[in-house]
Amino acid sequence: MKVTNIEGDERFDVMRSELYTPVVGDILDALGYRRQFLPPGIRAIREGMRVVGRAMTVLLTDVTGPQPRPFGRLTEALDQLEAGEVYLAQNATMPSAAWGEILTATARQRGAVGAVVDGYHRDTPKVLEQDFPVFSLGAYAQDSAVRSSVVDFRCRIRIGDVEIESGDIVFGDVDGVLIIPSAVEDEVIERALTKARTENVVRDAIERGMSSTEAFRVYGVL
Repeated sequence: MKVTNIEGDERFDVMRSELYTPVVGDILDALGYRRQFLPPGIRAIREGMRVVGRAMTVLLTDVTGPQPRPFGRLTEALDQLEAGEVYLAQNATMPSAAWGEILTATARQRGAVGAVVDGYHRDTPKVLEQDFPVFSLGAYAQDSAVRSSVVDFRCRIRIGDVEIESGDIVFGDVDGVLIIPSAVEDEVIERALTKARTENVVRDAIERGMSSTEAFRVYGVL
């Protein structure tokens, strides 16, 4: 079945069941998209968490002290989340928690499938008990209300070296988080599935005694 014939949740189900970030990253490299992994410090808050969905991008900026509108447009952004989306935030520079218990509950209620923040999270036990994939720089309880503010969403953002548009695919697992630009998603997923399936064949051949040199010569993957 070709990826171009698979839409919506089914496409992401195939990614969840067969793909992993290393093989997708290899395909992005091969296509010339060599800066698609978010910074390596952004990790799942619990081992085994995976996320795949379309980005709803969110932009934060630094503030100092109490604000007339605490958190800026945060609640507006949360209330605009759609089913199957991933809340993806470019955080402000001042260290503070960009995600927590109530945001998790709101995102789940909206049908979102995960959150990835270029910053910290808090309320860790309360977030974990909701069984919702969250990727962050780590746990840090300092409040964001007097330190950062959401200024825009569904806009272009930049996290590390990665330029991200709302609607791009966010894919994260134990090895990190990457972004698949929507313009090339069909080709990336199709080629990644082929590579992943080939790697399964290569592993089987090696386990049956084939040398890695011969396996690479025959299959072209390692």
